[in-house]
Amino acid sequence: MTSFNRFSGLKAITLCAALSMTAGLALAADNTVSADQILGALQPKRLTRGLSVTPAPQVDPSVQAKEVSFIDSLRNRKTRSLSLGEREQIAEIAATKPKVDLEIRFDYNSADISKTSIGAVQELGKALSNPTLKGSTFVVAGHTDAVGSEPYNLDLSERRADTIKHYLVEKYGIAGKDLVTVGYGKTKLKDVSDPSAPVNRRVQVVNMDTKTASQ
Repeated sequence: MTSFNRFSGLKAITLCAALSMTAGLALAADNTVSADQILGALQPKRLTRGLSVTPAPQVDPSVQAKEVSFIDSLRNRKTRSLSLGEREQIAEIAATKPKVDLEIRFDYNSADISKTSIGAVQELGKALSNPTLKGSTFVVAGHTDAVGSEPYNLDLSERRADTIKHYLVEKYGIAGKDLVTVGYGKTKLKDVSDPSAPVNRRVQVVNMDTKTASQ
């Protein structure tokens, strides 16, 4: 395997949830995300038999093997132990995987989940508990807006990702080794045209499984 370089708040009254996959899927800001929607977003790409099916892109087996090895090496790692290079490698792989962006509110200047967002985290727990996702490795990535210093936002994003992981483990029995937490602070804004926009304060969950579903 190739080595890699060592690399708000309580007053919010709305919860936005944007689901994003390769095909693209989004919810309006006034809608509440459901477990079924999250589950659909995180399912591996499905192959169907028929003339209209676009063949899945061929993946170099050696490249896939390195990807699998890298993902396996992340299990049981502490968030702050990830190097910059490893975080970037995670982001690179995650870009091609099924994912969901949840704009989860936290208490001001805190990693505590706001009461307005508990429902969304519970729906996430229900989705990840579904047997169809059993055995998958999920990345829980924390992101902030651009307000504040880079070190502060990085630390905050890591603590918030950890909070979501702990909630899923404690409340839904999700195996901790299947949840890889990473923080990106303000380095990967979703809306670069409005760096302070709420949509940038999000937790992204990515299904890093390399398998493809089939009918």
